[in-house]
Amino acid sequence: MKVALSEEHHGDKKAAQQSGAVNFRRALIFSPTAILLTAIPLWLLFLSSPVHPQDYPPAQPIEDINSGPKGVDGVAAVAVPVLVPVVREKKCDVFKGKWVYRPDVSTYYTNETCYAISDQQNCMKFGRPDTEFLKWRWEPDGCKLPPFDAAKFMEMVRGKSIAFVGDSLGRNHMQSLLCLLSSVDQPEDISLRYTTDYNFKRWYFPNHNLTLATFWAPFLVRTTDSRGGQTLNGVLSLHLDEPHPAWSSEIGAFHHVIISAGQWFFRPLVYYQNGRLLGCSACGQDNVTEVSRFQAYRMALRTTLKAITGTKNREGGITFLRTFSPAHFEHGDWTDGGSCTRTGPFATDEKKLEGYDLEFYLAQVEEFLEAERRARVEGLKIRLLDTTRAMLLRPDGHPNRQCNWPKSNVGRADCVHWCLPGPIDTWNELLFYVMKSEKGVKFTQRKLQNVRS
Repeated sequence: MKVALSEEHHGDKKAAQQSGAVNFRRALIFSPTAILLTAIPLWLLFLSSPVHPQDYPPAQPIEDINSGPKGVDGVAAVAVPVLVPVVREKKCDVFKGKWVYRPDVSTYYTNETCYAISDQQNCMKFGRPDTEFLKWRWEPDGCKLPPFDAAKFMEMVRGKSIAFVGDSLGRNHMQSLLCLLSSVDQPEDISLRYTTDYNFKRWYFPNHNLTLATFWAPFLVRTTDSRGGQTLNGVLSLHLDEPHPAWSSEIGAFHHVIISAGQWFFRPLVYYQNGRLLGCSACGQDNVTEVSRFQAYRMALRTTLKAITGTKNREGGITFLRTFSPAHFEHGDWTDGGSCTRTGPFATDEKKLEGYDLEFYLAQVEEFLEAERRARVEGLKIRLLDTTRAMLLRPDGHPNRQCNWPKSNVGRADCVHWCLPGPIDTWNELLFYVMKSEKGVKFTQRKLQNVRS
């Protein structure tokens, strides 16, 4: 039974109105106070939280009033736009950015503090007149690349081994790392225990039980000259489906492997697959199918990645594919008087990745993605060390004509390799960053776990 308002309050209608007015005024007084008491703790919680609006995903409005879930008695729920804070790992593309002039930051080492620099890259020893090229630091867009920390890197790789497989730029990379780590532990050259070939070097850090090694195989796959030998003279034959035995026979003993190659594929080459002639590039032979050097490179790279990632006893090891390192010849190339005399980097919008640099880079990235897919299924680790975009902007970082090359290269400029110290040290800052990120749980690994579960 319904009760009249006057009966419920035992008063007349006027008394009820007065009581309502009093309650309304009380509400006006206490409501702001209640709001403030609720808002202040929330605001303090916000200030102390590591999650901020810029970390939130884009706001997703709740379903439309006509299409959203129904409430009581079939009435549509009212749509209220709500931002839900979700903690997620910040992602930083350290491979995309610009070079910033930092005259206040010194180099990690010099040609006087690192005795392991080969003469071919020892620009300061042989009188490079400028030092401005040493005062630039790589700065990723929207984040910072931490400096190389030799002590922390050493702890990460204590008791392990790192192999650099590919051309002489891999050795260039290894020497940079060697110099960076020399500030913590003095390395021993143990190469003669294994070979007298200068192209195959090994160094050992006794206090950390760390070995660095280079395996020189500029085509990555088995290579023979026209007589079936290993001289690399004349027109060469590449067996695109056979890993080069110089590295494939020993790579299983190394925890981490860094692959890099590309520059040698400009030579006249003949290609074989399954023991049969496939074709050639610029070989000048009649009745032989012309095969793109980029397609041949893809096949050689695919063979290499399958062989390395398929080595089962590298438990916990990481395979890195370092991307193409652009040369910077101007007014000619290696053989006809080209040089690289610039003394500063290009601005980001001043130089584009194009031509054969782009073709090699795309081949590497696409083959990497396919190898990553296979490795993911098998629980293996493979990472891309994308140095191409940074090094494209550094025409000033090469030895040019300063260094003492062997007699066969007298008078030629070297615009392929990199001065030590120099921009190439950034490769190891990037390597350190990528290896360090493996210690935590990355967002991509969480997604992979969700797929497997």
